[in-house]
Amino acid sequence: MKISIIIKYNSPAGEVLQRGSFPLQGKRPESVAKDWWKQIQKKVYTEGLVEVTANGEDITDKVRTLLGK
Repeated sequence: MKISIIIKYNSPAGEVLQRGSFPLQGKRPESVAKDWWKQIQKKVYTEGLVEVTANGEDITDKVRTLLGK
């Protein structure tokens, strides 16, 4: 099963939105989103996570909890 994830974050250029489709492979959506967010942070300087949605559901708080924030 695949899940559609949208991540909004702040960068020096302003608010950025990235979307992608990912296989769950037995993972929870917030775990997949957290892993993708970590990949984004390695490539782009980000000033903060704004919002995360998975198949239209807001999972921002769940992702922040996994990140320890």
